[in-house]
Amino acid sequence: MFRIGHGFDVHAFDKDRPLILGGIEIDHHQGLIGHSDADVLLHTIADSILGALALGDIGKFFPDTDAANKDLDSKVLLREVVEKMTDMNYEVNNIDATVMAEQPKLRPHIDDMREVVASLLNVPINHVNIKATTTEKLGFTGREEGMAAEAVVLLKKMEELS
Repeated sequence: MFRIGHGFDVHAFDKDRPLILGGIEIDHHQGLIGHSDADVLLHTIADSILGALALGDIGKFFPDTDAANKDLDSKVLLREVVEKMTDMNYEVNNIDATVMAEQPKLRPHIDDMREVVASLLNVPINHVNIKATTTEKLGFTGREEGMAAEAVVLLKKMEELS
């Protein structure tokens, strides 16, 4: 059995924070604002998995009202979501994600992000696709006020052991 999920997330920029994206730190003059480390890519991937499982979203499991989630490493968050997925006997078949940002240019970092995400999802790297695009100077991302990301995931039921 297959299940499909979609995730979407946005975060505004802040000059006093590091930029964490796809589980790696990227050299840039500003990072993203959030209760956690604000990794917009890992958040949307987690939301896509939770959506496929009909479990809600990351706010349900990691509310920004909980002090324990302050500055939380989003890799921890995604690992917990993957654990929920595995407990429900599902695994990632493939994931396709897009990050929308004018700056910084993300192409030099895509392969490193894919490696981190594949490792967190326990899948081969060729099951993870990450793309970056600009919004042609339109909207809040075009004005370089923040970043957005979305992801689509296909989960498959793991084979029963007999």
